[in-house]
Amino acid sequence: MLPCVCRLQPLLAFVSFALLTQGENCPATCLCPDHHTVDCSGRGLTRLPDEIPLDVRRLLLSDNWIPQIPSDFLVLYSDLVYLDLRNNSLSHIEPGTLSTSSRLVFLDLGSNNLTEIPKGAFGESRSLIKLRLGNNPYLSMVNEDAFRGLTSLRELELERNALSGLQVGALSQLPSLRVVRLEGNPWVCNCTFANLFTWLNENSHKLPNGIESMECSLPMDGRRVPLSQLSQDSFRECQVTLTLTDFLIIIFSGISVSVAAIMASFFLASTVHCFQRWSKGTKGEDEENEE
Repeated sequence: MLPCVCRLQPLLAFVSFALLTQGENCPATCLCPDHHTVDCSGRGLTRLPDEIPLDVRRLLLSDNWIPQIPSDFLVLYSDLVYLDLRNNSLSHIEPGTLSTSSRLVFLDLGSNNLTEIPKGAFGESRSLIKLRLGNNPYLSMVNEDAFRGLTSLRELELERNALSGLQVGALSQLPSLRVVRLEGNPWVCNCTFANLFTWLNENSHKLPNGIESMECSLPMDGRRVPLSQLSQDSFRECQVTLTLTDFLIIIFSGISVSVAAIMASFFLASTVHCFQRWSKGTKGEDEENEE
């Protein structure tokens, strides 16, 4: 029995050391309620904390003053599944910053100072299921390829931002999308908005409060109207379709203009040539009369 205990001593020592040092890896200003959770919410942080355990899965950083995410921050945290950065001071996202965590499922960047979502902001985060980008009062631009590669994304929140328009391609390339929130934005009902209006009508079941929860301003007088009061006829002037007859007229007009230009050039050249011959003949006659 004694030899067996001696053999187990190294293992028992390692387990005891791991249990004793388990809480020592927790950042000083944060809480670690379990092995894989770091909670730094509401700690007045102005930067990301140091000494975050490499095996963290849930990282809570909401209600701080963090201005940016280092581009290499997630390189070491390959097990990260849940990242909450809500209500901070983030003003931009470097492309590729959030794409290094292949297991990321939940990401909250709401209530920040983001101004745009650039192309490749989330890389190929194919595991991402829920993305919160709402309540960014300066967010006025979302690149058409901002969400490319997010094949598992089911919920997208873009409510109460500063979006006046949004390209349909940004939404149509999300095959798993089930819920999208777009209310509370200063949408403008111009021709740029026409395609999005069509998409919203076709996918109204994905809007939690329906299309009735969205408004847009009319380009003529700025008056706000609910989208439910509009129809495809409201954007009739934006629909420019050319029939075969239209194409034939355009082609014929182009040919006619070309022929007319050639004839005008030929006539002008002939006129100049005749004028030159006439000038020479007149000059010869004057010289003969002088002799």
